[in-house]
Amino acid sequence: MKKGKARTEKLLSVLFPGDLTESFIQRILDLPSSVKTDYLKSEFLTKYVSPETDPADVRRTRAINKWLATERDNEATNVRLLLTHEEYNILPRVSYMAFMDKCRELVLDIIGETPPLESLIGTFSGGASTSRPRTVSHPATKYVGKAHVTSAAMCYFSELSEELPLWLGEGCLLEIQEVPGNVLFTVPKKVDIDRVACKEPDINMFLQKGIGTFFRRRLLRHRINLNDQSINRSLARQGSISDSLCTLDLSSASDSVSRELVYSLLPLMWYTLLDSVRSPVTIIDGEEHRNEMFSSMGNGFTFELESLLFYVITRTVAYFRGVPGMVSVYGDDIICPSGISTELIFALGYLGFQVNPDKSHVSGPFRESCGGHYYNGYDVTPFYLKGPLLTVIDVIDVANKVRRWAQYDQESLTHGEIPVISVLDPEVEALWLWLKSFVPQDLWGGVDTTYKYQLVSKDTPNLRISEETQRRGTGTGGYLHWHNTTWERERSSRDAVSTSSRTSSFGKFRTRRARVSTVDRLHFVFLHEIQ
Repeated sequence: MKKGKARTEKLLSVLFPGDLTESFIQRILDLPSSVKTDYLKSEFLTKYVSPETDPADVRRTRAINKWLATERDNEATNVRLLLTHEEYNILPRVSYMAFMDKCRELVLDIIGETPPLESLIGTFSGGASTSRPRTVSHPATKYVGKAHVTSAAMCYFSELSEELPLWLGEGCLLEIQEVPGNVLFTVPKKVDIDRVACKEPDINMFLQKGIGTFFRRRLLRHRINLNDQSINRSLARQGSISDSLCTLDLSSASDSVSRELVYSLLPLMWYTLLDSVRSPVTIIDGEEHRNEMFSSMGNGFTFELESLLFYVITRTVAYFRGVPGMVSVYGDDIICPSGISTELIFALGYLGFQVNPDKSHVSGPFRESCGGHYYNGYDVTPFYLKGPLLTVIDVIDVANKVRRWAQYDQESLTHGEIPVISVLDPEVEALWLWLKSFVPQDLWGGVDTTYKYQLVSKDTPNLRISEETQRRGTGTGGYLHWHNTTWERERSSRDAVSTSSRTSSFGKFRTRRARVSTVDRLHFVFLHEIQ
């Protein structure tokens, strides 16, 4: 064991020339000109962060200022939507009332009028929360110990004690503390600005993720699959060939979903539920900010909620314009018939959203969606250098990205298949071989270009660097996490779980209640005793 560790440390301690990063950048810029390489040159440094770029505090301040500016826009949107006359024409010869009625009809068809209690049964993620940093945030740890919650969300969480008796029944190990809302933080995004997100209270996040999962399942029934980005990428490629589909991307989309818009489009009981489990307040450097937005990045249902809203808005525009065709959404990545783009952009703008002109493509040979970039059907998706090449892992990562970029040629225009290319594009082979020369031979022979711990090459595999991960939760928390994430599985009584339907006191919602056998209870008591 010690010998293997010493060998790994030796591989990781490889020294590189001080100008390695600059040399790599220059070699990219020196590649022969083509549509694909020229696009790469324009994009690959847009997310680069180093000591020479703008300082972290400057990027953070810009991100917060942008977030607050979006909030001022949200305030204006809330007032505008509240005061809009029902006869206002949001589209030519289409009144605001008729438009919103159609949107509400579609929302109702997708999620129903009342939330089932099961929509509150979520799970915990491995992200940071208001009670704990990411370094100690494994999902299992959140079932025991300190847990934050807003007062409104606590009322709904209390409804779950009978549904999750193993966790929330007698002997519950949670130490619940009420907090006003979430906490703002930033993460690197581009060379000049960070991205804002918010850490949610633990219990709020649990409830939010249950709602998000429910929305995701209901959208899937309408052929909106939020588990598969390749659908949007394939449609973007089609649009780049036929010009029949456009791709729209919105700026600060999740932060621009206003309270009044959600109130206007969701059934009242759904709105009441979502409004209760969201964070009404965001803490920014210790100061409370009352939110004009409905939910931020970090909220467990924000992605699914914005996908739902953008889908019904786009569908409604297509309905009133009488334009058939494909509509697909993935968050704020919208794909729709090019013929409705002008009206859709206007409607989105009136409802508080700003289309990003740099990432939206209505006509011409280029389309971009869900990380896929296409020119006349050719895949020209770039890769990004996000920091200096300082370690062997950095070099492997960028070498694999170069290989993936060079191998992923255009899809066949006749058969729609991605050709399997076993050799590198000649124009980048020299660049890749140069990068390979800095990687110890023991780390050659990988097969996955998305994996940064072994160089992908035709060589015989030898070693790969072990990826360090957070230690998995054990004990009571680990068991509760397993039990909660498998509660919907159909299992025999021999496996300790059966289900039955009942009517909840939570409105008139229907749910499937998990019953816990004596075996589970004894297992829980045993785990509790050994803590």
